[in-house]
Amino acid sequence: MQRVAIVGVGQSEFGELWDRGFRDIVLKAGSEALDDAGLEGKEIEAIYVGNMSGGRYLEQEHISALIADYSGLAELGIPATRVEAADASGGLALRQAFLAVASGVHDVVMAAGAEKVTDVGSEMTADIMSSTADREWEGFVGATIPALYAIMARKHFEKYGTTEEDLALVSVKNHRNGALNPKAQYRREIKVEDVLNSPKVAEPLKLLDCAPLSDGACAVILASEKVARQITDNPVFISASAQASDYLAIQNRRDITEMRAVRVASEKAYRMARVEPRDIDVVEVHDSFTIAEIMAYEDLGFAEKGKGAELIREGVTSLEGSLPVNTGGGLKACGHAVGATGIRQAIEITLQLRGEAGKRQVECERGLSLNIGGTGATAVVTIYERG
Repeated sequence: MQRVAIVGVGQSEFGELWDRGFRDIVLKAGSEALDDAGLEGKEIEAIYVGNMSGGRYLEQEHISALIADYSGLAELGIPATRVEAADASGGLALRQAFLAVASGVHDVVMAAGAEKVTDVGSEMTADIMSSTADREWEGFVGATIPALYAIMARKHFEKYGTTEEDLALVSVKNHRNGALNPKAQYRREIKVEDVLNSPKVAEPLKLLDCAPLSDGACAVILASEKVARQITDNPVFISASAQASDYLAIQNRRDITEMRAVRVASEKAYRMARVEPRDIDVVEVHDSFTIAEIMAYEDLGFAEKGKGAELIREGVTSLEGSLPVNTGGGLKACGHAVGATGIRQAIEITLQLRGEAGKRQVECERGLSLNIGGTGATAVVTIYERG
């Protein structure tokens, strides 16, 4: 396999982008990535696009062709492929692009992700997101995505002693980081009492335990090592990419306090990169709900099962800690533009490894990102390292 490097990154702002359409935010991300790599666009040999539900949010299918068209690459006949894995669509698009270059089929590929959600009402948005779980066994009996994560949180509380205050600390940390990120949806700090006093969504989860659904688009350009060395003096290499699946309905899982797909994917990724959890310096995890971040600490091997809350209590995962997590604000503060989230995570790790993260910069040589689909039925883990 060829070594694969990220040579260009770009993203739109995340948030309620009422004055911009889907095409606008995608073009912004793509052109920014090309500019970052110093490329014109004709060098791109293929595009992989993460998009969860353009058909319902936009009433537009064939999203990949749309993006190829409006990016000016359709004229060149560039193959464009849409990738869907619920919230993990972006991470999986990155993985497909990685495999295309690693295999030697292509030398320069773009991986993008985009979602435009604010053009439909909140009721439809909730219904669309519920389709990422088991519609027949969960959705039809009223179990929303927040409700399912609330069940997981309650079980974690009962089994391991995790508390609502622990969840609040996750939100506070990520908002503190997001305040330093110019592309984040929420650039303001909050306090523990703000989280605890916010409206209940699905007990014990409150409004400030939940990531917002956002508009946004991101793009990264991947290249083989030979080409990457010609493009940039500061490449960031993807040393591993792994994917795993679990049961769609949480009722079928052996333990709902564990995301087995995360554990399996991370173990594969560590083996591929020939590293261990202790070798990772900076992490982006899928904190769609605060309990998901604490579970990720455990399932990624950074803490024993049941002891994830200790990391947030002790400040281990803060910017100043030994394992900074969600330095860009995570989904909670940066926003969750569903199909774009996995690509945004890759961009944040890339900026950190390049030393270009500004006020949120941490010392790092190796990073990891975790992108999850639904309640954990899909997990994509990517490991990065300095060139």
